[in-house]
Amino acid sequence: MAGAGKDFYQILGVGEKADPGEIKKAYRKLAKAHHPDANQGNPKAAERFKEIGSAYAVLSDPKKRKQYDQMRRMGSLGFGGGRGGAPPPRGGPGADPGFTFDDLQGGFGNISDLFSSLFDLGKKGPDGPGVGGGKPKSGKQKGANVEYVVEIPFLTGVGGGKISVDVSITEDCTTCGGDGGKPGAAVRACEECRATGNVSFGQGGFAVNRPCPACFGRGKIPEVACPSCAGRGAVRQQRKIQIAVNPGVETGSKVRLSGQGERGKNGGPAGDLIISFKVLPHRFFKREGLDIHVSVPINIVQATLGSKIRVSTISGKKVVLNIPKGTQSGTKFRVRGQGVDKGDRVGDQYVEVVVSVPEKLSDDERRAMEEFADATGLKH
Repeated sequence: MAGAGKDFYQILGVGEKADPGEIKKAYRKLAKAHHPDANQGNPKAAERFKEIGSAYAVLSDPKKRKQYDQMRRMGSLGFGGGRGGAPPPRGGPGADPGFTFDDLQGGFGNISDLFSSLFDLGKKGPDGPGVGGGKPKSGKQKGANVEYVVEIPFLTGVGGGKISVDVSITEDCTTCGGDGGKPGAAVRACEECRATGNVSFGQGGFAVNRPCPACFGRGKIPEVACPSCAGRGAVRQQRKIQIAVNPGVETGSKVRLSGQGERGKNGGPAGDLIISFKVLPHRFFKREGLDIHVSVPINIVQATLGSKIRVSTISGKKVVLNIPKGTQSGTKFRVRGQGVDKGDRVGDQYVEVVVSVPEKLSDDERRAMEEFADATGLKH
């Protein structure tokens, strides 16, 4: 049983109080050094890589790490520790009875459920391979979903349209057809997993299974690796996809494209591609729900005597807005039906006028302002 009795913290070379950043850094360094691709023909490296991935999968998950730490302090994982140190001998006067199976049941519920949650084979962490519990999955398996955040222009989000997105997807190698071997090369059974495609990992008498890192879960190893994929059976490909953007899309809106995600396993269907939109800001328009807000400068004469101004809308057209006499800076005007059109609802456009005060005046302008001040009794 690989890794039996070994401490996850010791495997990664970090302390018990290591923060998530330290754990991730240690994992990346060790995984790179012990990856089977970098140590071909070295079974010890594959075993070490397996232990590293298993340790990281637990310590990188806050919930699993908490459960693991509790069991670790109790000395119930096979590497000792007990209650603050090595447990005293059982039997005899004053001997500590230690932590029994009944205690474990009372503290954590069903022990098999706990280990199932600690070693969840069906999940994969963001930075490395996961470990798992229960029986290894077999048969057709759906590929993983892929999610991308795509930035779109403001007006595309408002009015809809089409955009092109470049996505990176793992696909079967076309050279070897996903087998990982050079075409025509002989294959042999994987010694690491005994041709099962899975390896066992355990602690303190409990075992879980995960895909074999030596044969990538296939159970066999080609005598000559495929030159296109280095034996992995898969390659990363850049794919350009056309995506329709519906009118009224906001930041956080998503669209799901079935079958456009990662490839399936054992002939299973591909996962989905999930696109999350991020709408870029506009220099003039601002959006609140289905309403559009703009700010337009007017001068003192327009505000005082009244005027007509032309204002742009998201449709590309301009509307004429009447500014009444004596309009104050900050006044908002509502233009109905010029907001976002989404289904059976249409928003409005709100125009805020901001009175602009000139920083410099010509001599004629200054005299005119002084005469205005004298006529109105304003001091200057």
